[in-house]
Amino acid sequence: MKPVFLAPHLALLDRMLLELLSSLSPSEWNAQTIAPKWRVKDVAAHLLDGNIRVLSILRDGFAGDPPQDVAGYDDLLAYLNRLNADWVQAMKRVSPEMLLLLHKATGAGFCAYYASLDPFAEAPWPVAWAGEARSLNWMHIAREYTEKWLHQQQIRDAVGRPGLMTKELFHPLMDVFLRALPFAYRDVAAPHATVVQLRISTDIGGDWWLQRSADRWLLVEEAAAKPSARISIPPDIAWKLFSKSVRPAGVRQLIEVEGEEALVRPALELVSVMA
Repeated sequence: MKPVFLAPHLALLDRMLLELLSSLSPSEWNAQTIAPKWRVKDVAAHLLDGNIRVLSILRDGFAGDPPQDVAGYDDLLAYLNRLNADWVQAMKRVSPEMLLLLHKATGAGFCAYYASLDPFAEAPWPVAWAGEARSLNWMHIAREYTEKWLHQQQIRDAVGRPGLMTKELFHPLMDVFLRALPFAYRDVAAPHATVVQLRISTDIGGDWWLQRSADRWLLVEEAAAKPSARISIPPDIAWKLFSKSVRPAGVRQLIEVEGEEALVRPALELVSVMA
């Protein structure tokens, strides 16, 4: 699959986030999101943490208190969960007005930093959920795009505001999320040239093709054979499913599938976030 270059999209998302947060009423700031432990204000605080962490660690070279006990994926996930929870808890004492002010102070710098990077230089951190041991900056930036899209959409979903479910913004999210499919299928045995088609329905979605080569699964732009399995997921289910906001059992009746369960299940269980 070709690289995607989403640094300009980060600036658009940031402008939309500032407009959204500026429009929220006191009750909307307190609305429950699809993330069970977080209300709208907590999600906004988490997004701010992302800005500050990137500017401090990557732009300014300030490591702070780096982890000492990360030996694998599970350790990294536990460390990130602790960081996220500690920050959100501390920010409960901060007003919505201050949160908005801090977003205005950090968002442009966050976007400018990523716009300044060579997209083909090695990224500081690999995209672990895609199975990468080494990532290039374009993929790292794409991962940041999914993070910014996802959490802003959680806020919009909680308060009933449209905005991100468009071809321009949603399709890139799916294109990045679904780059984890080969890793998700890594242990699935199948004959050479077996094809799995994953469709995100409606005009904001599209088709993705996963094909078995001699020794691995690959995302391809054109399938070499008729699909052995087909999965079609509505957009509003897809972003929740791949971010682990909902699980397959709870939405299976809304998803169209054809083919052997062994070729369908890994797509439905795909998680393209650190969760």
